[in-house]
Amino acid sequence: MKVAVLAGDGIGPEIMVQAQRVLSQVRPDIELTSAPVGGAGYEAAGDPLPAATLALARESDAILFGAVGHPRYDTLERALRPEQGLLRLRKELGLFANLRPATLFDELAGASTLRPEVVAGMDILIVRELTGDIYFGQPRGQRVNEQGEREGFNTMRYSESEIRRIARVGFEAARKRSRRLCSVDKANVLETTELWRQVVTELGAQYPDVALSHMYVDNAAMQLLRNPRQFDVIVTGNLFGDILSDEASMLTGSIGMLPSASLDANGKGMYEPIHGSAPDIAGQGVANPLAAMLSAAMMLRYSLGDPAGADRIESAVRRVLAQGLRTADIHEAGATRIGTQAMGDAVVAALS
Repeated sequence: MKVAVLAGDGIGPEIMVQAQRVLSQVRPDIELTSAPVGGAGYEAAGDPLPAATLALARESDAILFGAVGHPRYDTLERALRPEQGLLRLRKELGLFANLRPATLFDELAGASTLRPEVVAGMDILIVRELTGDIYFGQPRGQRVNEQGEREGFNTMRYSESEIRRIARVGFEAARKRSRRLCSVDKANVLETTELWRQVVTELGAQYPDVALSHMYVDNAAMQLLRNPRQFDVIVTGNLFGDILSDEASMLTGSIGMLPSASLDANGKGMYEPIHGSAPDIAGQGVANPLAAMLSAAMMLRYSLGDPAGADRIESAVRRVLAQGLRTADIHEAGATRIGTQAMGDAVVAALS
C-alpha cells in the first residue's frame, strides 16, 4: 500500500507527524511519501497543487492530508491561493463524497458547548457532496453592474446525476447504521435544491428499509443545537454540508476532534481533519493531532481494507482520553493538559 502524505500549511505538518507515527505503529508495511501542497506547494513550485504532487496523489492508494492556508497568501490571485490546491485536488481526483462523522467521545461530554444530557451519545454522519454546488458552478466572478456598482456573483448548480450519486452514498451509509437518512435542502427558495429533494425522494423508493426525511437547512442548523441525537445520517450539498459539519463539530467538544473522508466512485479517498491550518498556533506545539489520527483510521477503514487497524487507532484515542489527557482545545478542569508531541506519545503508547 502506498499513501501520499500532503501536510500543507500552518499546523498541518506538526499534526501529520503524529498521524504518521500512529499509522506506522499499526501498519508499518504502508509506504508513506510526502509532497507539498497549498502554501507549501506555492513556495516550492509556484502552484498550490504542483504537478508532481498531483501525480503522487493519482498513483497512491490513498491520501492523508493536513491543512492549507495562511494570511500571507491572501493577496495572491485566487488561482494561486493555498485553498485552490485543495479544491483542485478534490476535482482532479473526482472526490465527490465527503464523510464527516460527528461522534461525541463520552470523556468529552463536558467539553461540548451544549449540556452533557443533550449531546451524550451523539453519533452523526454528515455526507456532503464535494465537487459541485456554488463552489464550482459557472459563471462566477466580480463585475461592475449597470448602476456602476461592483457586484459579486456565483452560480449554484447541480445535475440530476450528481444528486443521485451522493444520495446513494447517503442511503448506503444509513443502511449500515440506524437506517435513518435526513436530506437537507432549501427547496422552498432555491430551484437547485428543489431538484435535489425530487431526486432524493425518487431514489428513496429503492431503499424502503431506510426512513427518509427532509429538512430545510435553517431548521437543520437549529435542530443540531436543539436535539442533535435525532440525526443518524445527513446528506446535503456542498455549501450546506460545509456549514453544518463545522457546526456539528463543536458539539463534540472541539473541531480538533473531527476527521473526514473524501471518496471517489471506487472508494479511493483523501483523509483530512476538518479544523484547518490554524496559523495563529502553528509551531507552538499545542495543536490537537487526534483528528489527524482519526482520519488515518478512516483511511484504513474505507480505502485500505483494514477495519481492524482502524478500530485499534480509535480505541487507543479513547484510552488516552479516559486517562484524562487533553490538548488545549479540549482541556477542562481536572484533566491534564499536554501538547501535540505528548499526545502523539500517549496514543503510540496506548497502541503498544
